[in-house]
Amino acid sequence: MKEIIGFLAVVLFLQAVVAQEGKELYGDDVYWNATPNDVNNLLKSMKDQVGANFQMDIRPMDKISSDPEQNPVLYRSGHYRFAYSQAERDKLRQYVLDGGMIIYNTGLGSAPFYDSVVKELKLMFPEQPLQRLTADHPIFHSYYDVDKVEYNKGVQASGYVGNEPFFEAIEINCRVVVLVSRWCMSVGWQGDSKDEWQSYKPESAFRLGVNIMNYASSMRAWAKDVAEASKFQDKLASYSDTVSMAQVVYDGVWKTRHKGLPMLLQSFNAKTGIPVKFGLKELRLSDSGIFNSPIIYLTGHEHFELNADEKAGLKRYLENGGVLFAEACCGRKAFDKAFREIMTAILPDKKLELIPQSSSLFKDPNKIESVGLTAALMQESKEGRAAPLLFGIQRNGIYNVIYSPFGLAGGWETAQSPYARGVTDSGALQIGQNILMYSLTQ
Repeated sequence: MKEIIGFLAVVLFLQAVVAQEGKELYGDDVYWNATPNDVNNLLKSMKDQVGANFQMDIRPMDKISSDPEQNPVLYRSGHYRFAYSQAERDKLRQYVLDGGMIIYNTGLGSAPFYDSVVKELKLMFPEQPLQRLTADHPIFHSYYDVDKVEYNKGVQASGYVGNEPFFEAIEINCRVVVLVSRWCMSVGWQGDSKDEWQSYKPESAFRLGVNIMNYASSMRAWAKDVAEASKFQDKLASYSDTVSMAQVVYDGVWKTRHKGLPMLLQSFNAKTGIPVKFGLKELRLSDSGIFNSPIIYLTGHEHFELNADEKAGLKRYLENGGVLFAEACCGRKAFDKAFREIMTAILPDKKLELIPQSSSLFKDPNKIESVGLTAALMQESKEGRAAPLLFGIQRNGIYNVIYSPFGLAGGWETAQSPYARGVTDSGALQIGQNILMYSLTQ
């Protein structure tokens, strides 16, 4: 269990409201409130056991404000299929982009309700796929460490095998804006449990609920502070500069921060004053356009895979002298594991090795001897500053794979997530600028 005194203060000051959408929103789903004491019980237990003071209200859709200040967390549970109007989709989309969070709970694991949620989220966020959260996600560790859970037997009877929590999410700028629980939490919050139910047992449901609310309150406070820096952009502005940097597109959430990379490129252009200016493209590794970019950038949070054509394209790109700059955004371990496995598959005779401090990579345009660490990484390492940690693969004495296992992009936006295992702002910018310079001069 984590210390959350700081987070509790935020919760108390915000007096956050959990708005449970009412029957008008559900149409024919008369079971929108099948477990009337679920959220109340959760919030009461949270107040009694961890001192968090949330309040609950029940409102129909037309009474829900698009301003997250009025209802920071929206919760919806149900059993049957449903559909939003386009106006409702637009309202909910803007609500989460402005800092709100929506939680969807499948009533007793209802497949029709779950399928409707998935369909609606595709319509609301066509550019940002729903993705399952892996065990290292901070939502599973924000208060309790919930790597494993207890399910009722109905979950296993449905065909799901495992004891990890099953959450999917839409994440934007390193923040979960929509959370979907595939299996029911609400009956557990109410204290009920039956073998045939597709649900979490009460203790697991409670721990997950505490983590969700704690995560939502701390991320809400952060989102308010960095609203402008982290504003979501659906389409990246095009650039007409002399050198392009390509961000790698793959199946999954390949863009974790939407202003970080443009801000890094702008800072590099301003810092160096050299006549070469970087622009930015977004390409798949199977696109021949990557060969027009001296450096490509790959990032993510969760496990990802590349298809055969993409692996072959990356291998040819590296063999032709291109530079791959990769980053595990927020220091997420799922991405780190997947990236290392992919590099081993592509370059089986090569190994990612620690880049020594004597490398020119740490000398120009910034002499980097140490960098500041985020609070999450500081707690883990017990150090406030450390030597920059980059790994690389050399070809002909030049690093053409450069990898950071800790988050940098949030620092480029001067808005690292409170849960990020990463480098603080100035250090992140310095590392990014040096990597760009290295790609041009080696």
